[in-house]
Amino acid sequence: MSAQDVPVEFASRKDNAVAVHRNAGLDALRACLTLLVVFHHCAITYGAVGGWYYHEVAAGPSVASALLTLFCAINQAFFMGLFFFLAGYYTPPSIERKGAVRFLADRFLRLGLPLLIYGFLIGPATIALAQSGAGHPFPDTLRHLWRKATFENGPMWFAEALLIFSAAAALLHIVFPRTVARDTNRVARVPSDTTLAAAALLTGIAALALRSRWPVGINVWGLQLGYFASYVVLYAAGCRTARAHWIEHLPAPQVRLWSRIALMALPVLPIAYLIAKHVPAWRGRPQDVIYAFWEPLVAWGAILFLVDRFQQRFDTLTGAWRPLSRRAYAIYVIHPPVLVAVALAWRNVPASPFLKFAVTGSIACVACYLIAGLLLRVPRFASIL
Repeated sequence: MSAQDVPVEFASRKDNAVAVHRNAGLDALRACLTLLVVFHHCAITYGAVGGWYYHEVAAGPSVASALLTLFCAINQAFFMGLFFFLAGYYTPPSIERKGAVRFLADRFLRLGLPLLIYGFLIGPATIALAQSGAGHPFPDTLRHLWRKATFENGPMWFAEALLIFSAAAALLHIVFPRTVARDTNRVARVPSDTTLAAAALLTGIAALALRSRWPVGINVWGLQLGYFASYVVLYAAGCRTARAHWIEHLPAPQVRLWSRIALMALPVLPIAYLIAKHVPAWRGRPQDVIYAFWEPLVAWGAILFLVDRFQQRFDTLTGAWRPLSRRAYAIYVIHPPVLVAVALAWRNVPASPFLKFAVTGSIACVACYLIAGLLLRVPRFASIL
C-alpha cells in the first residue's frame, strides 16, 4: 500500500483503568485520526493515487482525481507521523508500569495477534471481496488465497512496525535504565524552534537517503521504509515528551509559527508537480527532494496545531467521544472490508467521485463504529482490541 496509514497505540479498558495519566485531548485526536484513515482510503477508491484493495475510479488527470490525491498527500505528510508520536507518548509509562518483559508480552498480544488475524483472515477476505466487484466469485478467490497461504498485512503494517519500535524501546529501557530515570525526573522543556527546524531538515535528508534505496511504493516485509524517517523521529519524540510532558505546555507563539509554516508549505508540492508537467527538468529527483522536505514542514505544523487544539478542547471525554475513543482500534482493524463492501454496494449508481467519497466514507465510518461496538461486547475481543 502506498499510503502509510494506520492509527496509534490504542489503550484497552484495562490500560485506562490503571494508567497514571491519560490525556483526553490526545485520545480524542487519535479517534478522529482513525476516521480520517477511513476517508483516506475512500479517496483512493474514487480516484486518488495510492494503493488500496478496490479502485472504482482510476487515478487520472481529472480535477476530482487531482484534489483527492492532494487530500491524501496532505494526510500522508502528517497523520502517520502523528500516530507514531502518540504511540511513543504512551510507551514509556506502559514500560515503567508493567516492566519491559510484561510490556512486550502485552504488545505481542494486542498488536501481534490482530496482525496475524488480519493477515490470514481479514486481509484475504478483503481482497476476495474487492475481486468480486470484477466478477470473480468471492468463495473461489478466498479459497485460492488460502491455498497459497497468502498473508496480507494491509493497513496492519502499523502493528508490525510498532512491534519493532516497542521492542527497541523496551531494550533501551533495560540497557540504559539510569538514562531513562534521569529523563523521567527532568523538568519539562519545550523544544526550541531551532531544534524543530533542525529536526525537519535532518528528517528530510534521512527520507531522501531511504528513498534512494527504497522508493515510495516499494514494500519490504509489508513496510514502506521510504516513509520511516519521520516515523522514527516522531516515535522517539513521543517517548521523550511522555517523560517531560512538554506536549502539554505548548507555547501559543510556537504553535502559531509552525502552523503558518505548514500553511505556507502546503501549496509548494502541488505547484512543483504542476510545473513538472511542463518542465521536464523538474521531474524525478527535483520532485523527490521537494517532497522529502515538504513533508516534515507540513507535519510539524499540523501536529503541533492539532495536539494543541484537541488538548484545549478536551479535559475529559464525554458523550460519544468516550465510545469512539474506545472503539478506535477495532474500527481501524475492520475498516478495509467494510469500506470495500459499502463502495461495492452502490458502484453501479452514477454519481460524482466527490459525492461518492463523502457518502461512502460516512457510511463506512458509522458501520465500523457499530460493528466495533458489537465486537467489544465479546470479552476475548475486548481484552485485545
